[in-house]
Amino acid sequence: MIKYAECSRKLTKPVQNTMIDPCPGNPLASDYSRRGFLQVGLLGGLGLSLPQFLQMEARAAQKSYETRPGVAKSVIQIFLPGGMAHQESWDPKPYAPSEYRGPYGTIDTSIKGIKFSQNMTHLSKVADKMTIIRSMAHGEAAHERGTHNMFTGYKPSPAVDYPSMGAVVAHEMGPRNNLPPYVCIPNVPNEFANSGYLSSAHGPFALGSDPSRSDFKVRDLNMPQGVDDDRFHRRRNLLETVDHHFRTLEDSDALDSMDAFYQHAYKLISSQAAREAFNLKAESEEMRKRYGMNQPGQRMLLGRRLVEAGVRFVSLTAGGWDHHDDIKGQIQRNLPTVDQAIAALIADLDERGLLDSTLVMVTSEFGRTPKINQTGGRDHWPRVFSVGLAGGGVHRGLVHGSSDSLGGEPEEDRVGIEDLATTVYNQLGITADKELMAPGDRPIEIVDGGRVVDEILAKKA
Repeated sequence: MIKYAECSRKLTKPVQNTMIDPCPGNPLASDYSRRGFLQVGLLGGLGLSLPQFLQMEARAAQKSYETRPGVAKSVIQIFLPGGMAHQESWDPKPYAPSEYRGPYGTIDTSIKGIKFSQNMTHLSKVADKMTIIRSMAHGEAAHERGTHNMFTGYKPSPAVDYPSMGAVVAHEMGPRNNLPPYVCIPNVPNEFANSGYLSSAHGPFALGSDPSRSDFKVRDLNMPQGVDDDRFHRRRNLLETVDHHFRTLEDSDALDSMDAFYQHAYKLISSQAAREAFNLKAESEEMRKRYGMNQPGQRMLLGRRLVEAGVRFVSLTAGGWDHHDDIKGQIQRNLPTVDQAIAALIADLDERGLLDSTLVMVTSEFGRTPKINQTGGRDHWPRVFSVGLAGGGVHRGLVHGSSDSLGGEPEEDRVGIEDLATTVYNQLGITADKELMAPGDRPIEIVDGGRVVDEILAKKA
């Protein structure tokens, strides 16, 4: 009897009634369904199987970008949602009147003459590895609009859905080591973290579970329930046989291209190295405690594991900072764990020799008003705030720019959102004024009008 694969190859034209197969031994006659073994996992909310996701990704990233000029290979974006008060963190005002100074004192840092707010006990010790921008500014006082600015480098527009920086990095640099180029921990934090006018293939891979949970598992990188390695590989072999059959019934070029994406999907899911990047249990208890056994600590530890394994852009959130009331109590509840986690991340990257190639970026959508309000809090204030940077070729031990004596306006060296974005892209070897194509064949620059803030970059030997 002719084997099924040999019979399929001998067919010279498609069979009109595909419910009747002319070749014996068709594996589709079994209880397997083609959709069942192809759809290894759903990418949350999109309804895309992992192979489909990889297919879209590969269509838009056809070549390797490993040789592009640049200093940083990866970015860890730590976003503090709600609007962190610069006065209670990076830019205290110890000589201002009490209603401006706020409830806390200051602490010396490892940069001579520079002080942080007193609750930054850990970050003050690694300040000599950081650049702090104290003159960041934009004009958007609403949470959504300020968040849009910080994730895209653009002011919001009703006419254009701009991509996030993570999506642009995924588009321009592509995947590395069989890992998604852009990962959000634990979920996509807001609508502006997505791919905008770029293909959804460049959008973030979201974990779907918080790494601080004891039952933490990454969606789509785990075997489906009841499927062990042997069964997984049997499904793969079955897929190859079925695709060979469909090659006789459908356009062969399309199926040939799809083969590569399914192979990539299986490679990612079956790769122990890829799955191990997400395995926090591989870290020692001592290391996990160093970061903190809490949400900020475990998110940042996982971020380090991911960039170490090859992820290009990791975005995570920590805490809640919309402190209209009781800023004293709110800071005390939020800042200590975040302070510990960020400081541990920076020090750990440096010890591993990864800090120079990893840009750590600590941002918030805006700052808070210079004056404490009647309920003991501070309100939205985009006119000046602070950003913390470390690694990726930025200067170590630098404070760039300043706010005025009350923390209300930039006094020196104002930095706009377009400048920050342009500088981040520059460090990755991405040309910020390069034009990408939006729907309707409309060219749009990655960043419009920004400049590289050369003053914060480490001097080249």
